[in-house]
Amino acid sequence: MDITASQIESIVRSVINSMGAGAAPTANGPLPKTAHVAMLTGEKKIELQEIPLPELGDNDILVKVEGAGICGTDVHEWKMDPFGLIPVILGHEGTGEVVYLGKNVKCDTAGKSLKVGDKIVTSVISCGECYACRMVPGRTNLCDNQGVFGLIGDKRGQAEGNRANGWFADYMVIKGGKGVTYFQVNELNLKQRMILELACVCVHALERSQSTGLLNFGSKVLVQGCGPVGLVMITVLRAAGINHIIAVDGNEDRLKVAQKMGAKTTICFKRPDEDTLEKRVAKVKAVANNVGADFAFQCTGAPIAAADIYSYIRRGGGMCEMGFFVNNGEYKVNPHFAMCNKEINIVGSWDYSAEDYPKTVAFLKQCQEMNIPIEDLITHSFPLDKMNEAMETNVAQKGIKICYIND
Repeated sequence: MDITASQIESIVRSVINSMGAGAAPTANGPLPKTAHVAMLTGEKKIELQEIPLPELGDNDILVKVEGAGICGTDVHEWKMDPFGLIPVILGHEGTGEVVYLGKNVKCDTAGKSLKVGDKIVTSVISCGECYACRMVPGRTNLCDNQGVFGLIGDKRGQAEGNRANGWFADYMVIKGGKGVTYFQVNELNLKQRMILELACVCVHALERSQSTGLLNFGSKVLVQGCGPVGLVMITVLRAAGINHIIAVDGNEDRLKVAQKMGAKTTICFKRPDEDTLEKRVAKVKAVANNVGADFAFQCTGAPIAAADIYSYIRRGGGMCEMGFFVNNGEYKVNPHFAMCNKEINIVGSWDYSAEDYPKTVAFLKQCQEMNIPIEDLITHSFPLDKMNEAMETNVAQKGIKICYIND
């Protein structure tokens, strides 16, 4: 019987996985001892470095990185180190191929089988001990000690910790243990996998907003801010059946993308007929039953914009604040006119819980079914040695979603 090389490789992988022999070589040779990483060493200073990988245990996973999105949080850290993390390997929107699987790792957080060669993404790390973890375990995003791959270093079990837990690298390590979550996502292509984490933020915001009972097929919903978060929020709303989405931004190119993603009305604060709050409110009312938006999503992270959003909302409407993932300052608002007199429903949305990931995978499949071109939001990609340029491109708003690709 003739056996092809690919069949032999498949048989070897099957035997290795059945034995739990995660320490076996990869299909392309022995496991690497080091990783090339984009290390943030100073403000606006990323250096390409080679670092030793930590010893791999029976609960650990080694991933060959394929790509990672650049988040606004990554850019904030690169610009001024507000979290005091330097030196750090950033990147939490990543994905790659499993090349080592500890013998105790049989499945992902959702119970799907996991093996060498599978595609994987990471989610949150919760402590399991704080009040939120014990009392509302389905909302692990509220963990007081939440860990984030590629943002907060993993100090568990060793003095040096696992420095190689960021996705801006050619290899990254998932150290297993309590509260660590990850998902097998073989059914998604690379672009979908790089958008998954960002989309999860928006899927979680939708779920928080649905608790108000104000979102339905007839709702007029406003999205303020058409950066990556706002544009993905538009796609989530469209996939959820919201038929009239109003997009507000100051960038005409991004508003064109918003229309492509599903927005029916666009408002630009740089247009002469929309350059004051009063003019913009009148435009919103004109398309929203002459009373204002039923619901609004604040996605800008800009205090001046956050102060305006209440004016767009009708009495009895609602709002989700999801733009301030970092401290960008405060704004003034008159609570009588903005909230109390209107009796609006306000919800905040903070990243996501691991439970949101399977729903987000389903959302990305729904985009395919509805021909929503969410993958087009990825406009630029950079190699590992060009990460400073990638950050500068993001800051300059030259594209929409900027990514690192490991060619």
